[in-house]
Amino acid sequence: MERIETPVMFVTAKDGSDEIGPAWDRLETMLGSLRGRRFFGVFDDSDVYRCCVQVRAGDDAARLGLTLGVVPGGRYLCATVRGPQPAAYALLTPTFEELRRSGERDDTRPSIEYYRRHDRIDLLMPLRDGARERHQHDRRGFEDRRP
Repeated sequence: MERIETPVMFVTAKDGSDEIGPAWDRLETMLGSLRGRRFFGVFDDSDVYRCCVQVRAGDDAARLGLTLGVVPGGRYLCATVRGPQPAAYALLTPTFEELRRSGERDDTRPSIEYYRRHDRIDLLMPLRDGARERHQHDRRGFEDRRP
């Protein structure tokens, strides 16, 4: 799938740590109303996890105490994890591992967790230019999505 770059505001946590849950809570508290917001977990090999919300008209990152950034666009291999949170979180790491085996990852761009609904998380792994995607299997909440 092809994504366009997305302007975001974010807070950070140490990737793979117990800091991630409280960072999400902090972001949600800073925003007040979550209605109509798009949320992304963004990470790479730097050990930094960014809890992001897409910027919309009227947002003032500085006033909210958030950092501005951009989630890069480009080609991504996508899978979907379905199920209630927080139980679905256990499927994130194995699903990303499956994606890594299925395509050629672009190490210059981060991977993305796109929180579409309370029971649906799209996982996006950046693909190198010219990379070929291999077939995926749909298992235990894992859904392959092709562009």
